[in-house]
Amino acid sequence: MKVISSLLTHKEFLQNINDVLSDEYFSNPSHKWIINQIIQYYESYHTTISMDILKVEMKKLDNEVLKVSVKEQLREAYRADLEDLEYVQLEFSTFCKNQQLKKALLSSVALLKAGDYDSIKYMIESAMKAGQDKNIGHEYKKDTESRYREDHRTIVPTPWESVNELVQGGLGNGDLGLIFGNPGGGKSWCLVALGGHAVKMGYNVIHYTLELSEAYTGRRYDAFFTGTPVDQLEKHKGEVEAITAELPGELIIREYPMGKTTIHTIESHIKKVIDLGIQPDLILIDYIDLLSTRKRNVDRKGEIDDIYTSTKGLARELNIPIWSVSQVNRAGAKDDVIEGDKAAGSYDKMMITDLSMSLSRKKEDKVNGTGRLHIMKNRYGMDGLTFQVDVNTSNGHIVLGDHYDEEADTVSPKKPSNSNFDDLDRQMLSNKFFELNA
Repeated sequence: MKVISSLLTHKEFLQNINDVLSDEYFSNPSHKWIINQIIQYYESYHTTISMDILKVEMKKLDNEVLKVSVKEQLREAYRADLEDLEYVQLEFSTFCKNQQLKKALLSSVALLKAGDYDSIKYMIESAMKAGQDKNIGHEYKKDTESRYREDHRTIVPTPWESVNELVQGGLGNGDLGLIFGNPGGGKSWCLVALGGHAVKMGYNVIHYTLELSEAYTGRRYDAFFTGTPVDQLEKHKGEVEAITAELPGELIIREYPMGKTTIHTIESHIKKVIDLGIQPDLILIDYIDLLSTRKRNVDRKGEIDDIYTSTKGLARELNIPIWSVSQVNRAGAKDDVIEGDKAAGSYDKMMITDLSMSLSRKKEDKVNGTGRLHIMKNRYGMDGLTFQVDVNTSNGHIVLGDHYDEEADTVSPKKPSNSNFDDLDRQMLSNKFFELNA
């Protein structure tokens, strides 16, 4: 069952053993049927077969007993515990390769009598090469089906629908997102909002804090989930326990000392969490600039670039998104809308990230609970858009409003009720007009 589960969900495993895979290695008729469907689909589309396709093929079965058995076996395969996945795949691959070698040796007997040594050599070499690693990357012509699978890019949505629309649903597997802001502007609360929203949607989140304690960061999440100001939670402990007990996702908060923690420390902890049976879907780091690096660099910029590159590499290796925050320089702290050139430490942060946003909140904004969220860089769509935002730094509730018109220093008027375009469409069309006439 674990082998079938792997073949249904792990393209690389199927790709490597496709040339040695056969239904003759399975005695159960329903297993044979599933394996045949897997092999046929891979040969046509170069990827794993989906459950939707299997449902269509099952309907074609005339044997009702076999149909029921296949349905039950598929259910068990998708539920199979894959903690020892690497061992299962290695053992089955070895078995298949040994069977191929056995066939080659048996077939060589007749060739040996005939003195056809070249054919024997070819058969043995082919058997020895069978089941080898065949993953050379995304094969453009063969992998069209893979590119358009719904699960090709697994995303974790943000709490802000306007941002999700711009980044094709949210931050995806292997992506690095960054929120810039001035000191005390609510950057850390943004991470709480991102993490809390993900947990409420059933995702597992690990929140690393290098500034605040684990307990206080936990209180901030209590405030976010309950809507109660963080300084009034003592009176609402029962409500906190009732709400958090119903959350579908898991939240782990881990504190590390700033300046002494490397990305390798984070990586080791993530692997520990996975070993304990919790698969993280989203990583939050508050914040990357406070990490240290093992490499000796000439200046601080070199250190920061190395830390960000390693963090992006970790996101790609784990195949899950990472969010973090960063400071802006003194000039940026005075701007109504913070642009990329105001990043503190190194402008190269912008180059490394997939999505960069800035939260600008001047002194009057902190008093009024307002601010501006600006899309600085977006690898998946349009950037340069700015939204008016309401920020409640007592419970982490951050709400995006209308587009902000920097030249008029005001909020763009809302669309008329009979308009065919929303505010996002209008700003996109406006930007495209200026691009074409630039």
